[in-house]
Amino acid sequence: MATFAQLYSPQAVLPFVAEEFGAAPATAALAVSASTLGLAAAVIPWSVVADRLGRVPAMAVGIIAATAFGLLAPFAPTLPLLLGARLLEGIALGAVPAIALAYLAEEVDAAATAAAAGSYIAGTTIGGLLGRIVAGPFGDVGAWRGGVFAVAVVCAASAALFLVLTPAARGFTPHRLRNPQAPGSSPSLLARLGANLRDGRQLALYAQGFLLMGGFVAVYNFLGFSLSAPPYLLPLWLVSLLFLAYLAGTITSPGAGALAGRFGRRPVLLGALGVMAGGTALTLVPTVATIVIGLLVLTAGFFAAHAIASGWAPVIAGTAGRAQGASLYYLGYYGGSSLFGWSLGYAFDGLGWTGVAGSVLVLIALATIAALVGLPARSTA
Repeated sequence: MATFAQLYSPQAVLPFVAEEFGAAPATAALAVSASTLGLAAAVIPWSVVADRLGRVPAMAVGIIAATAFGLLAPFAPTLPLLLGARLLEGIALGAVPAIALAYLAEEVDAAATAAAAGSYIAGTTIGGLLGRIVAGPFGDVGAWRGGVFAVAVVCAASAALFLVLTPAARGFTPHRLRNPQAPGSSPSLLARLGANLRDGRQLALYAQGFLLMGGFVAVYNFLGFSLSAPPYLLPLWLVSLLFLAYLAGTITSPGAGALAGRFGRRPVLLGALGVMAGGTALTLVPTVATIVIGLLVLTAGFFAAHAIASGWAPVIAGTAGRAQGASLYYLGYYGGSSLFGWSLGYAFDGLGWTGVAGSVLVLIALATIAALVGLPARSTA
């Protein structure tokens, strides 16, 4: 919650940012993109810090730094300073997605790692939703600065709870405390990255994050434009309530992890992809009620698939490259968000919502092929 509420909080108040600085909407949207870019660039370096410093200390440093930048960003007097603060905030925020799943894989009993990863992903859905629904109403009262600052205060409280509640790591010894001459000492960073990138199973999982997150972000970026235009003409305050569909992911993420423990990860992943595809298809039916149902189904399927794929990557990586395995997954995840969240706008310009939904179905189909070809048929490990 402390991470993902901060990451997306400006999205709900972008019109206020554009108005104050006299910026175009695309330029104002950099207040979100700057942070996701910083996060994507930082996940690999944070995995190195985690190996040297330890999992919990590295996450603590990141979340404290991110909270500090988050509290300062609303006071930026110019747009370049705001974007700079958001970039630094994203770099700091990279600590949690880079490390959290590796930490869980090391600390939680093997039979429960999938369920633990699902619970973590459920928390990210609540954080992403919180950042938007808290900033919006405060933004109406105090412009965008009040909205973003309100989210930063909530995140500071969440960060404090994280620091108090998180158990110290027992399943990992930082490299700085190891004897480099001892048998089984850790390979170099390049060797750990290379081992993950040569593993076909990992590449299939990274493809899931890249393709599915790209399609998911595109849906939320452009569906609002469709519903606020003819023939629907919904008011923007009502369109903003679409973010409540994130709660479907809060429910399905831990459920998918529990099912994976019983039936294996790949069958549950493939089922989630089918659910996501079905929800996307429903959004093509030109009635508001059906579109909303489709969005709920799509969101439920996406977060179930994300919970399985993101939790599986550090398990496959093994002890030596676990943090790098998780970080590479998130590098693909946010890379897909940046690429397809922007490029499918051209599909919307040319073909309307049909172009976006059709493109997302293609991305889901490619992810399904990658899962069928690259992942073992049954794995609960």
